[in-house]
Amino acid sequence: MRSDDYNWYKQNLNSLHEQYGEKYIAIKDKSVLGAYDSYFEGVEKTSRETPIGSFIIQRCGPDEAAYTCHISSTNFVS
Repeated sequence: MRSDDYNWYKQNLNSLHEQYGEKYIAIKDKSVLGAYDSYFEGVEKTSRETPIGSFIIQRCGPDEAAYTCHISSTNFVS
């Protein structure tokens, strides 16, 4: 993961969301390379010009839910 780009994304999420809405954005060197309707589209189109592994794709959203994942597990024992 490109931690500098990810940290920049988190710090600028509000302004990115204002500009790009609910899109998936490709980020490299703290700048947006493109905005896409899906994660897959972002990877596909960005990798045509930029090598995979040199950019990240993140979903824009109005708050931290855009980059937070919650996993729950319930185990029932009888």
